Amino acid sequence: MSSERLEFFDAAAVLFDLDGVITPTAEVHMRAWATMFEQVFTDRGIVPPYSDADYFQHLDGRPRYDGVAGLLASRGIDVPRGEPSDPDNAETVCGIGNRKNAVFSALLQSEGIAAYPGSVAVLDRLSELGIPVAIVSSSKNAVPVLEAAHLAARFPVVVDGVVAQAEGLPGKPQPDIFLAGAARLQVDPANAVVVEDAISGVSAGAAGRFGLVVGVDRGVGSEALRDAGADLVVGDLADLLL
Repeated sequence: MSSERLEFFDAAAVLFDLDGVITPTAEVHMRAWATMFEQVFTDRGIVPPYSDADYFQHLDGRPRYDGVAGLLASRGIDVPRGEPSDPDNAETVCGIGNRKNAVFSALLQSEGIAAYPGSVAVLDRLSELGIPVAIVSSSKNAVPVLEAAHLAARFPVVVDGVVAQAEGLPGKPQPDIFLAGAARLQVDPANAVVVEDAISGVSAGAAGRFGLVVGVDRGVGSEALRDAGADLVVGDLADLLL
């Protein structure tokens, strides 16, 4: 946890996770993961069945293939890692991860996405104050999601799963992608804020020694976020404006 608490609207910059913080894409991701893993487990006769607890423990906030590998291992399923280029019908970690992404992309295209009103209100306030912002997400879908939510122009800096792979950056809970975001914004992490809804992301912000780590409780639980290193937990970003 940060040794000194930075005030949110006094920060030099704010780095936001995307899914579950700016947009409710976590819900779409959860549905896509559930659809895909329920079929995987059924095909293999794996018990216990997939549940939301699996999402929060193994998948939420983590790079896609790492999450798949961790969840499969938790059920004693051993498949080859494969390559990111594997087709989505390949019985590899990467193939299974790509299968989920195909489901997610179909849901995003058919249903679209709208940002949380409270998050947009906070972005408006930060813009008024001239405080720069960035998206730091493990997802490789960050740019399409921002475009679908009509928010791409608000975030000139995006460090996502595509950037992490290209630059060899380890994913959350390691702090590297948040530190990369701070470097792109040319700010000292001690003067910047991380906003996260995932345990792994909160842990990453704390590990990066950011001045303030804000946890957004979208279902993980306030205590779990604080235990992971959140200095402040809110139910919605609008709470920061009160």
